[in-house]
Amino acid sequence: MLLGVNIDHVATLRNARGGNEPNVIEAARICMNSGADGITAHLREDRRHIKDKDVYSLKRDLKCRLNLEMAATEEMQKIALDLLPNACCIVPERRQEVTTEGGLDVYSNKNYMKEFVKPLLNSNIEVSLFITPDKEQIETAAEIGVKFVELHTGAYSLAYGSVNEEKEFIRLKNAAELGQNLGLKINAGHGLNYENVHRMHEIPNLNELNIGHTIISKAVFIGLDNAVKEMLKLVSK
Repeated sequence: MLLGVNIDHVATLRNARGGNEPNVIEAARICMNSGADGITAHLREDRRHIKDKDVYSLKRDLKCRLNLEMAATEEMQKIALDLLPNACCIVPERRQEVTTEGGLDVYSNKNYMKEFVKPLLNSNIEVSLFITPDKEQIETAAEIGVKFVELHTGAYSLAYGSVNEEKEFIRLKNAAELGQNLGLKINAGHGLNYENVHRMHEIPNLNELNIGHTIISKAVFIGLDNAVKEMLKLVSK
């Protein structure tokens, strides 16, 4: 499996005081030098952490594999078409949420999503839809022309170590297998950490995990280089 490191919360820490410390671009550089396969950054509507200048600098100066997380809005579509990241992950977004709370409802918005992703796909951007591991969402994603989905692992992560862990894990595994049978490549992320990520190896042929908060949190104690390398051992073994 590949590892994409989400650096949003480096920007959260920077924005707490203003200025440029810690430097988001330097953090991304450390992640890549430590072996990460790419950098993920979520440019939110309210710009609460990652800013426009961050994603443009990542693309221009670092030249890393950039995965832009974004809402399905006209503003974000225009930015993506100008920026031309390697990949876009389309996510739901609500102003008051602390973090992304659920998956994109592709099923109920099929026609809109089909038209929304067309110009991105035509610009050779890999488009992924961030969805809950539900049959109707996966089947609809396969119908609208994208080649990737990212399964929301939040329910599994919250259930890890509880009586509901196996239920949520099987739900993830079955969803991944369904998507693969429909021709989709499967990424996963949200809430994965150093304790629960090992079970992702039980899901055959997962393409990429996108992990951020736990890596940045661990970096406070052991440094970003070590935190990335420790996660890589768990993801790539």
